[in-house]
This record gives sequence, C-alpha cells and structure tokens, in this order.
Amino acid sequence: MNVGLKRILRAGLVCLLLSLLPASGQTGGQQKPLMSEDVFKNIQVLKGIPVNQFMETMGFFSAALGYNCTNCHGTEVLGNWEKYANDTSVKQTARRMVLVVNTINQSLFAGREAVTCYTCHRGSPTPKVVPSLLEQYSEPPADDPNEVEISPRAPATPTADDTLNRYIQALGGAQRLAGLTSLVGKGSYDGFDSYHGKVALEVYAKNTGQRTVIVHTQNGDNVTVYDGRNAWIMGPDKPVSVLQLVPGGDMDGVKLDADLAFPNGLKQILTELRAGFPTTTINDREVQVVQAMAGGSRVKLFFDKQTGLLTRVVRYSKTIVGPVPTQIDYSDYREVAGVKMPFQWRLTWTDGQSMFSLDDLQPNVAIDPAKFAKPVAAEAPVVAPAKVAQ
Repeated sequence: MNVGLKRILRAGLVCLLLSLLPASGQTGGQQKPLMSEDVFKNIQVLKGIPVNQFMETMGFFSAALGYNCTNCHGTEVLGNWEKYANDTSVKQTARRMVLVVNTINQSLFAGREAVTCYTCHRGSPTPKVVPSLLEQYSEPPADDPNEVEISPRAPATPTADDTLNRYIQALGGAQRLAGLTSLVGKGSYDGFDSYHGKVALEVYAKNTGQRTVIVHTQNGDNVTVYDGRNAWIMGPDKPVSVLQLVPGGDMDGVKLDADLAFPNGLKQILTELRAGFPTTTINDREVQVVQAMAGGSRVKLFFDKQTGLLTRVVRYSKTIVGPVPTQIDYSDYREVAGVKMPFQWRLTWTDGQSMFSLDDLQPNVAIDPAKFAKPVAAEAPVVAPAKVAQ
C-alpha cells in the first residue's frame, strides 16, 4: 500500500472511530482541559496530556512508522470501536519505546527532544541497521525546504524586518491593509473528512483578532473558532463534540491564522525573529525564510523571493513524543479592496491534507458577533460508554 493511501485510510479510520463518540460539551469560559484519560480507555504512558495533543501524538506515530490505525490496533477494530482499547503486541512495543526514548533524552540530552520515533524509523515500521550503499553513492534526494536551518556563516540579509516589510508592500501597503476591518469568504473545501469531495466553506474574520472557519461536511459541520482569547473546534470527527483548545500548540496556530488575515501587525505579534537561512526552493521558486515564535510555538514563514508574497507557513506543536509540523501553503492571490489576498490554501499535517478554495471574498462587511462565539454542537444520540477505546 502506498504512503498516500495509507494516510488517507488512517485519517478515515480516525474519523470513523471518533464519530461514534457521545456528545460531551464544555460550558462557560476557559475550563480545565480534558485529558486523554478523561476520554479514551486503557491509557497507560500517554496520560496527563490534552485530548488534541493525544490525537497529534497518534499522528506522530503514524508519520514516523508509515502506519494507519489497523497496523497498531488490528483489523478487528473496523466497525467495532470498543476493540481499540484492546492491547496488541504493537501497542505494547510502542509503550516500551516511548519509555526508551524518554530515558535516552533525559539521561543524555538533559530532557531535550533530541531523539524521537522518527529518528530511527524514518517512515518505516522497522528501523534500518545496515548502511545502504545505494543511498551512499546515488544522487541525494531533494532537500525538504521545511528542514532548512540558519547557517552560522550566512549573513542575515535581508533581515527579518526587511522581509516582513516587503511582504506588507507586496500585499498593497500598510495604508490599504489598515483599511480592512473584516472579511467574509465563501467557497469550497476538499479533504479526507469530506471523502475528498468538494463541500461548502465559509470564512469570517475581523481585524480584532477573531476568525471562524466552517466546513459543511456530509456528516455535519467542522468548525474552528477563535474569538480573540479562546479557541474551539467542533465536528463529527473530533474527540468531543466541542473541544476548547488549551494555550500553546493548536491554539497558537489558530491565533496565527487569525493574525495572518490582517498582517499589518505581524512584526509586533511575532517574537524572536530570525533570518539568515540559506537559499531554498518551493515548487522550483526561490523563497526567503523567516523564523519566529508565535505565542509559545516555533514557526517558519516562507516568502517568494520574486514577489515577496507569503508562500508557506510551517508551525510546530509539541507532543509527548516529539514536535509535529503543520504546513499551510498559500496561492492564488487576488486583489480585494486593493489588497492581495490568498484565495487558496492547502493544509498538510500528519493525519491528512485539505484544500480550502474561496470563490468570493467580501471586505468590510458587518459580521454577526455570534459567528465568533463558542460553537454549539448539534444534538447527538446518547451512546455509552462515555469513553472511546484506544
């Protein structure tokens, strides 16, 4: 089975599993986050982490080993989510290896995540122990632009400030950007959760830092909301009907998405700006790279060297077993009220890939404040037990 098909199957299985969960709402403001052991069964070494980080950890395992759900949990889980709690030899090995990796990092690297599952597996179920002469004497594969790092010998020119200033000018200039107060977009979405068919998409954003994305899938709405302080995700493929994100990781990413919709203040929002990366390319076009911190998360921004426009953002979420990358590629820039805006963006992460395409983007229109409120899940049938098996 090829890797792409494996990942599609894995993502589909996750959706099937999680869609069988009972509704579990959260009320009020920021509450104590739901931990993995609050929702899932038979959790042993992955206790004490938020639910969304637990799911990202599953994605990390899958990316490191090239696996889908059945490779670890067994084919008997198909159509019977209770069996996800059953122990298998692969799950037991994974638990032991998490402890081994943690011991190595603690004893040899002062707790730094220097070694992860990916260090040895590199997308293969079995770590390789014999050097490959073919790899040694063949042409090396193309470099992954996401992995480019600052060279101590490379001058930091252009500076991070220079690159961000050029980006603002390429979009239309600070004055025109300041004239944008809101954006309402309509279009289509294509992803694993829509069975790779096109479904309706809505985007709402305000320059006060608020942003909502609604995808109308065949099984119900997938919604991501950031109200300027709190963030929620809702959908039939989520571990709970409405999940409030905790600070860091995913919440940093949702906030950055909102900030990028009105990028005039990027230099104030991003911290620890760094430049000086060697030349790299994306789709055969040279890009300039700026690294920064967005909240508590490291991000890389890739700007087209010729146009100055933002081509890609990669952000890194921490999990208990290592950092997980999320990549967003921007394209199809069009003018809206004199400002160039991306009408298409592709989201790639360890559990799949999704395409967001806008057909229409209206500036400076009134938006009902309710669009940025905590989403309300559709009433779901009562299903027992209250936890999902893992």
